[in-house]
Amino acid sequence: MKTSIYLDHAATSPIRPEAAAAYMEAMQAVPGNPSSVHQHGREARKRVDDARRILAGTIHADPAEIIFTSGGTEADNFAIIGTVGSRTHLGRHIITTAIEHHAVLTACAALEREGFEVTYVQPDESGRITAAQVAGALRDDTILVSVMFGNNEVGTVQPIGEIGSLLKEHQALFHTDAVQAYGMIPLDVRELDVDLLSVSSHKVNGPKGVGFLYEKKGIDLQPLLTGGSQERKRRAGTENVPAIIAFAEAARLAAEERLEKTVRYAEFEAAMTDIFRSEGIAFEPTVGEGIPKLAQICNFHFPGTDIESLLVNLDMNGVSVSSGSACTAGSLDPSHVLVAMFGEGSPRLRSSVRFSFGYGTTEEDIREAALRTADIVKRAITTNH
Repeated sequence: MKTSIYLDHAATSPIRPEAAAAYMEAMQAVPGNPSSVHQHGREARKRVDDARRILAGTIHADPAEIIFTSGGTEADNFAIIGTVGSRTHLGRHIITTAIEHHAVLTACAALEREGFEVTYVQPDESGRITAAQVAGALRDDTILVSVMFGNNEVGTVQPIGEIGSLLKEHQALFHTDAVQAYGMIPLDVRELDVDLLSVSSHKVNGPKGVGFLYEKKGIDLQPLLTGGSQERKRRAGTENVPAIIAFAEAARLAAEERLEKTVRYAEFEAAMTDIFRSEGIAFEPTVGEGIPKLAQICNFHFPGTDIESLLVNLDMNGVSVSSGSACTAGSLDPSHVLVAMFGEGSPRLRSSVRFSFGYGTTEEDIREAALRTADIVKRAITTNH
């Protein structure tokens, strides 16, 4: 039986042993509620505050600016809906992009149904937008601009610092979904001039079910959840103490290893590309050379293949990858990211695969996965002809 190779780290990453150990230790040794005033509660509060300090440091924020959430989706929703709830008196216009994560796009669609106006900036064929496009869409009544830092399907990195500078003198808050970029790109919220930034633990080898929203001091979002006074009255609900502690450990290690990972993952993509070439298959990288891109994500178009067949055969051959599409009713819907980049009629929509690297991925994994992929593509082309 062929060994299984996991190359879908952009979907979720395995929890690393150090984070798992921190989680188990906290579950057993920290039983208190951080809101309780007795010694067990004080210990839980201290451990959460320590984790908050570590996580704030990874983006050069103040610990008081970190709001713990259940993950990236809640952080994105909080940023968008919370902004609208607190700033409707200033306007009802939002700017985002056509290639955002569904956590952003679905929240914006819900607001459109409530009468808000949303402008969706379109990317070029590399998946990139420009600050000039944002400037062109900006209006006096714009209250929020939300642009993801690095795309989860193709890896393209957006000019967040340029957009932040553009919005400095405007009333609109600036939010970036940094879920994929966090732990891979240096993030300094002061230099980037962002007001809100979303992060998720399970993309950096921490546990699922926890993340945070950075909220710049002086901003007062309307809370999504009501109840207790947790998170400085910004997010009700008892903090997930073990997950928060484990998240901080995973984030600390990710920050330490960032440069090493960037180099290694670039080598992985180069090795995969070399094997595709040597095996003589037709392929095209979705994002071309010279375009800023996340090192851990590479998306390839294999002309003449069908994505459903490719994914099924790769899975049967022990390679776990993704198309970046959502599976509904047994069929794969075209990726909204690829549609925005190449148009609805493009053959790329039905023949592009995302490979994403992460903790535990080895060069041997990459070489073997590339060889298996090449063999499947060859057989697919033969069958289709």
